[in-house]
Amino acid sequence: MKVGILGGGQLGRMMLQASANYVVETYVLESSHDCPAAHLCHHFIQGDIRNYDDVYAFGKKLDAITIEIEAVNVDALAQLEKEGVKVYPTPAAIRLIKNKIVQKDFYRSHEIPTPDYLVTNSQAELALHVDFLPAVHKLGEGGYDGKGVQILNEASDISTGFDEPSVLEKKVALKKEIAVIVAMNSRGETAIFPPAEMVADPILNLLDYQLSPAILPEKVLWKAEAIALKVLKNLKSPGLFAVELFIDNNDNVFVNETAPRVHNSGHHTIEANFCSQYDMLWRILLDFPLGNTDAILPSAIVNLVGAEGYSGKVLYENLSAVMQMPNVFVHLYGKNHTKPGRKMGHVTIMSNDYQDLTHKANKIKHLLKVISSD
Repeated sequence: MKVGILGGGQLGRMMLQASANYVVETYVLESSHDCPAAHLCHHFIQGDIRNYDDVYAFGKKLDAITIEIEAVNVDALAQLEKEGVKVYPTPAAIRLIKNKIVQKDFYRSHEIPTPDYLVTNSQAELALHVDFLPAVHKLGEGGYDGKGVQILNEASDISTGFDEPSVLEKKVALKKEIAVIVAMNSRGETAIFPPAEMVADPILNLLDYQLSPAILPEKVLWKAEAIALKVLKNLKSPGLFAVELFIDNNDNVFVNETAPRVHNSGHHTIEANFCSQYDMLWRILLDFPLGNTDAILPSAIVNLVGAEGYSGKVLYENLSAVMQMPNVFVHLYGKNHTKPGRKMGHVTIMSNDYQDLTHKANKIKHLLKVISSD
């Protein structure tokens, strides 16, 4: 079977590593031969995943196609789907999710709880809604990994908002932020991974570290799982989705947003769960039975990002010391050059003791530095 991935970044790299368990011929479309996934696929095609002609030409020869990022040409995928190529997630689901305005309207129309919001089309329009603050301003399209998000606490922050179509989302009195990864195959069968609690870097707006399974009261867990499954079933698309959720101080659960792909919050599943998120996606693409999502052990993830003040050829400071720690697994993404805030890898920690997990996560965060040798 011939399966293609649109995008050759770190997620594509890990998807290809998981494909070794299956008899499958893999193709990657990406603009640079230096991308992390280029050397792991059977066939690398250089091209623009946002260009109709490139995506259509890439997909014509394939049996199935998936994505590692939402910023793809959906029109080309829709045409490929019409011509019989299996596209997971479906073009309709990608189109809905990639625009945060449409995505939020989807939640509202299906009575899926989400923070109160309104739509602004310019900074001038944003200035008319000062009474809605504090809020989070999210670019309708084009935001990714913390980019395209501005926190607006008061009127003086309006100038940092976006001068194009965006969502202005009311801030939630946040107790916890979690992610629930859900999967559905072509027969409508579903699987759900234990939730992960995400702790974000307040400056970069990126995942700093996380714990899984998240420690939640049973009723909150049931609510979160039910909401995540409701999102999946209303999308009506086979594939793997990460549903990010807010839990407020009253234990209400709200959908923040959904990613139609493997997700940073599921990196730990490579070692910590019986079936990883990457293996699950291959099972869906190849029409195999869904896997066992149970956790083998509780786990934590530390993201490795380029340190401030360093740009150039990458150097991992204290890497050997971290690799000597028991039940610690280092994943580097194969990127040769670093810059401040760039994702360069992650570390997974496993332990029965949550206190041990958080202790090691903080130790690794301060020990392992991504700097440059230039």
